[in-house]
Amino acid sequence: GAMAEAEYHRLEDPEEESPPGEEELLLHVTEGRQGSWHHIKNLDDFFTKISCCKNGFACMLLSDLFELGQFVFVVAFSAFLLCCVRYDVLFADRPLNRSHVPPERSKVTLPDAVLPAPQCARRIAASGWLVFLLAMAALFWLCRLLKVLRGLFDYWDIRRFYGEALRIPALCNYSWQEVQARLIGLQREHQICIHKKELTELDIYHRILRFKNYMVAMVNKSLLPVRFRLPLLGPVVFLTRGLLYNLELLLFRGPGALFLNSWSLRPQYKRAGERLALARRLARSTVLLGAANLLLCPLVLVWQLLYAFFSYAEVLRRRPGVLGTRRWSLYGRLYLRHFNELQHELTARLGRGHRPATRYMNSFPSPMMAVLARHVAFFAGSVLAVLIALTVYDEDVLTVQHILTAITMLGLLLTVARSFIPDEHSVQCPEQLLQRVLAHTHYMPQQWRGSAGAAETRNEMGQLFQYKAMFIVEELLSPILTPLILIFALPPRALDIVDFFRNFTVEVVGVGDVCSFAQLDVRRHGNPQWLSEGQTEASVYQRAENGKTELSLMHFAISNPRWQPPPHSGMFLSHVKERLQRDAAPHGPAEGALRASLLGDGCAAVRASGAVGGRGDWGGWGWDVVGAGGSLGAVRLWQWGSHWAGFLPHSGAVPPRSPVLSESHLLSLSRSAVLAEVASAEMSLHAIYIHEVSSAGRTAPSPPSHTPCECRWGAGGAPRPTRGCGALTCPVPCALCPVPGSAARASQHELREMPLGGWAEEDEDEEDEEEEEQTTR
Repeated sequence: GAMAEAEYHRLEDPEEESPPGEEELLLHVTEGRQGSWHHIKNLDDFFTKISCCKNGFACMLLSDLFELGQFVFVVAFSAFLLCCVRYDVLFADRPLNRSHVPPERSKVTLPDAVLPAPQCARRIAASGWLVFLLAMAALFWLCRLLKVLRGLFDYWDIRRFYGEALRIPALCNYSWQEVQARLIGLQREHQICIHKKELTELDIYHRILRFKNYMVAMVNKSLLPVRFRLPLLGPVVFLTRGLLYNLELLLFRGPGALFLNSWSLRPQYKRAGERLALARRLARSTVLLGAANLLLCPLVLVWQLLYAFFSYAEVLRRRPGVLGTRRWSLYGRLYLRHFNELQHELTARLGRGHRPATRYMNSFPSPMMAVLARHVAFFAGSVLAVLIALTVYDEDVLTVQHILTAITMLGLLLTVARSFIPDEHSVQCPEQLLQRVLAHTHYMPQQWRGSAGAAETRNEMGQLFQYKAMFIVEELLSPILTPLILIFALPPRALDIVDFFRNFTVEVVGVGDVCSFAQLDVRRHGNPQWLSEGQTEASVYQRAENGKTELSLMHFAISNPRWQPPPHSGMFLSHVKERLQRDAAPHGPAEGALRASLLGDGCAAVRASGAVGGRGDWGGWGWDVVGAGGSLGAVRLWQWGSHWAGFLPHSGAVPPRSPVLSESHLLSLSRSAVLAEVASAEMSLHAIYIHEVSSAGRTAPSPPSHTPCECRWGAGGAPRPTRGCGALTCPVPCALCPVPGSAARASQHELREMPLGGWAEEDEDEEDEEEEEQTTR
């Protein structure tokens, strides 16, 4: 009956080319189940919009509308200030003719300083270059309006998809892992992707991050011209939003881009015989794009100046020290980003590392700058105090010309000078602080180890974690420098870029062309120095730098515990887990890599203070490496001050309740938030450990020559043996097999003596501050 009512339709779309191997696919469509979610044409764009709707439909719509209004305001207000204000009247340089006005009302008002509307319009029309700029701005705004209107319908479809297909009424109450699990389940029912019967977590990430993974890989291989050596300045890194946009336009989205569409690389770029001709073509396109940027430079520069002024002028008046704060640079975000890491995951991880990174960069006070700052602060503060005292005594002092300007500038100078004065009571240990940064960033050049206090290390860290003032300056210079980089620096790299896309692009059935590094294949792109010796066949050219493949694999496995890794990658994860458990054993080597990485090699006083009650930067949770369970070796967690412990909830279980914790406190904890913090802590532990092992030069034992036993994940996320697991028929069981006695556990007494990479705070005031922040959250 039901089968007789089913129909088989051949999918025919002249505008769309299916991924390889799926041209003759027949789609089974059941009556009553056909909806708008069948055969979504652009799954890359669809999944991207799903992952970006974290704050809800209304927030995204309001954000787009306010961006349109903001653009109109900046352009209109700038034209008004330029042509419609009588500055001679505003500054009282020319007296007004007010013979008909009583003396008591002779004060200048704002209408007196503004030209009438007809006169203002005539002044704007008389300026040809201003009319041209306004016309270009109107054209750009219309394009943005069309894009917003198109996005409005897309947002509405996404909202309907969340409510009708995923059964998620309120998006803010669900984590991305929960949304992704429902997507995978929906694929089996609705067949939203017609090219594959089953969707995996890696397939979804490939579609969302297809182009971003290429950019991360090119930065990792130092392929993009973003590092320069300048006279007097030395080595610098320059990567701005404008340059990044032009690179993506050139390689992925432009009319002559390397990609034919959103999922397919042009066939000629896959053939080695045409590499020279394609390199010349790419170099020519780069020069043309640079010339176009050069022509638009005045328009973009004017917009950058106006936008920066309206964005930061009021902030600088209220908080002059904001320019001295730091932020992760665009280059740093690409350098520190894992393969297959979504934007919100990266933002959360780097957000956790912001405070440790700030403390590390502040641990390099300049004695000369401190002396100058103290004296400048003394002189500025003295004059400012006198002016404020005079103003309090008689408010007519404010009527003196430029007195407010003097008070404002002196306050600004005083704030900036104080930011260069270090705290005389603070004792910093750069090695320990850098270890804490590594716990969150997961990446650190090998030359930094042991030289955290060197100026070169600080300068290189400053390229990843730059001053906000430097970010603003780079963005203002971007319209001038971006064309020069495109014309002169990028064309010599054209051949390397063509070879990169040919050598590191693979076709995945049902997904299309993706970056091979994003496959997380240790055998193809592993580095023997990062615990993959004997498991990788990669040449030096094929290896990812700084352990990018290994750390990305661990991060993806921890973030997606239900994902089944490829065989070689699974063997690597099992190998790391075994080594971690061995080093964490109660009777393990006293100088093992785990203990060295946890205690660090910094100041003894900091280690001693941290051993007395170490607590994590991630919310006051203690941790422990335990035996079986999870994807990489579980981490036992407890909360300081309580008496309960639970294993890392890879299966989705929440730590068990304890009589010490009230039911209301447990209910206040979001399950998804707890799982995210636990996964972050586990990844921090593995990142520190693998860096320590790599730097110590310890090599991993060769993998077994025979095929290990096969495991499958059962219900609840626990491993379920399928062939020979834990039995005599399996000579070398895999790490997921529950072999008795193979899981070494560290005692709770040892754990209290091992703070994670210096996560213990040095002073009680900072601990109280963190507890208050956690309570607020």
